[in-house]
Amino acid sequence: MKKILFFIICLSVFSTWAVSCERTPAPGENAPVARVDLATQNIERAMAITDAAAAAYISSELGMFKSYNPYTGQVTDTGYENIWEYSSAFEAVTNILYALHLQKEAGDTELYDLHFSRYKSLLDRLYQGMAYYEGTYSLTSYTKNNRTWTVYGVPRASAPGANNVSGILNVYDDQMWIIRDFIEVWYATGDRSYLDKAEYLAEYVIDGFDCHVDEDGNEYGGITWGPGYVSKHSCSNGPFISPLVWLSDIYKGKGEKADRYYIDPSDRKTRKVEQMDKSEYYLSYAIKVYDYQKSHLLRSDGVYDDMMGGDDTGGKVVYETVDGVEYRRHTNLKDRVGPAHSYNSGAILSGAADLYRVTGDNAYLTDIQRLTDASFKYFAKPDETVEGLYTYDFSGNNSWFNAVLLRGYIDAYPAYNGAALPVDSFQQVYDHAYDNFLYEGMMPNSLYLGWANDRTKRTVRGRDQFAYAAQFALLAKYELEN
Repeated sequence: MKKILFFIICLSVFSTWAVSCERTPAPGENAPVARVDLATQNIERAMAITDAAAAAYISSELGMFKSYNPYTGQVTDTGYENIWEYSSAFEAVTNILYALHLQKEAGDTELYDLHFSRYKSLLDRLYQGMAYYEGTYSLTSYTKNNRTWTVYGVPRASAPGANNVSGILNVYDDQMWIIRDFIEVWYATGDRSYLDKAEYLAEYVIDGFDCHVDEDGNEYGGITWGPGYVSKHSCSNGPFISPLVWLSDIYKGKGEKADRYYIDPSDRKTRKVEQMDKSEYYLSYAIKVYDYQKSHLLRSDGVYDDMMGGDDTGGKVVYETVDGVEYRRHTNLKDRVGPAHSYNSGAILSGAADLYRVTGDNAYLTDIQRLTDASFKYFAKPDETVEGLYTYDFSGNNSWFNAVLLRGYIDAYPAYNGAALPVDSFQQVYDHAYDNFLYEGMMPNSLYLGWANDRTKRTVRGRDQFAYAAQFALLAKYELEN
């Protein structure tokens, strides 16, 4: 019996592999029917997981419970998740809306007509829930003194807009993931309020860019993990590149202006402001952020480390006074610290793809090729757990981290078809888990081996379920765009 079951699983995996290995036709050819069907299947699977997760994890107060057991039907941890985990639900719905939009643009309106409005309604409800993470505070940054901002904090407050977001209670990378989603919502729906909020948060993050200059007049660059931190992380730089390029795209040729705040390189102290074309403004910061991460955090094996640390201030934010006004001072960092997480390579891979698309600079193409190959070698292990599948680490935060890596491969594919194998490897893993282990709309912690033997230990995180849904929607996007 075991041999028969193993044969059936292997046949299923091989069939999925055979479909997913069909490649994009040459220009002018018709797309293979299997590819079109795969896009529809991926959207339907993303919706099925999202529907189950939204019902299980999103409370009547629009908070996200931490864990749930589909076999017992019980929420096993009623505490509410932080903003990063909560935003995974927003991301999943955003990706579904975007995939439905693309499918409609391709001429197939069936799923769009059936589901788009209800997912837009769900998205707007989740946006209301995000208000519990919002708060307002005053920040003294590198170029501004006591500027008031309304941003998203890490923990959830008891009332909308009442969150304490000061110090280390908000981080820049949380804003970056949200900025990315807000812009994609605008692309999919045309709802201008999301684009306006994305721009506001982007300005907040740009305010965190270290524009202090060295003795040669060059900016130190980089964005700290948050305004209350001195370390500069891959996750607080790489995820910002693509949204900045998208904003540059949006305003290209529009003639709109943006204020750039900077430090005069002649005396390395005086704060100045100049007006720039808004499209060029956003693109310039995308390039500067990319250059910082590549020059400081790229490892010899071709993937990215976690952060720059080893500061000279004991971890404290320090200030200087210029012309009677206090500003944040630069902090020296000397240590590159690991480990290498999949999302750190994935985020900057997406950034390289977007920068190559708009600049045509072959240096970015070289980076895309090298990082695609290096990260796939580093994070994907062939036949390690299930024969015929690549094994990725899905433990801990990696279920969500890997979604960022998959997005990187999808973004890299138009420039480098070597990304096709990594993308298809993810398709095969998720199909294997969905086809063999899906229960009540949810995937197990082990996508390769299934649920734990003890049904009381089959608890899964909402963040992970929404991440799987987001990845199915991303795979639909890949099919529709390529």
